[in-house]
Amino acid sequence: MTPSRSLAPTIYLIAFIAGGVLMGFEMLGSRYLFPYFGGGIGTWASLISTVLCALAVGYFSGSAIVARRPSQRAIGAAIMIAACWLALVPAAVDAVMQRILDHIGDGPAATLSASTALLLVPLSLLGTFSPIAVSLLTRSANEAGRVAGLVYGVSTMGNVAGTLLTTFVLIPSIGSRNITYVFAVTLAACAALLLMTPARRPIEV
Repeated sequence: MTPSRSLAPTIYLIAFIAGGVLMGFEMLGSRYLFPYFGGGIGTWASLISTVLCALAVGYFSGSAIVARRPSQRAIGAAIMIAACWLALVPAAVDAVMQRILDHIGDGPAATLSASTALLLVPLSLLGTFSPIAVSLLTRSANEAGRVAGLVYGVSTMGNVAGTLLTTFVLIPSIGSRNITYVFAVTLAACAALLLMTPARRPIEV
């Protein structure tokens, strides 16, 4: 069964939005860690490493889902869980950061632990999006490369937009905690859109 006509625009739109939230939340991670661990190169190395590890986990997990039962509802559920995680961050982050600081200190192990606690789960969940999206949109083996390029290209454009918008517009205007709530609501809306769309399975390629 081929995807519905409305599914492709929806997936590309969400690829852009989720890409923006992903990198935007990485930028917010530096703001959450700064009061406890500073903003030096060690903090940024921890953040970037955590983001890359999260994406790797997400890509591997997404490929495993593709091998079993890929659907837009699977990625909708993953995005909704990521949204719930982000919604809890503003209330919980100070206690978590302080606990890490008290028990581990402020060295590399601490900054890596703090970055992991903050970013790993939601970004891994968002990382499952692209492999499943490619599977859903691919109708034949000949299309696989083109679809993958489009999905990852649109997502990367979202990464750039999210980085610039968060850094130069949102953080100076409304602050990190409010931005986190905005990101959570945005992801929840994306998840709801996917979950309400009639289920479609990709054809065999």
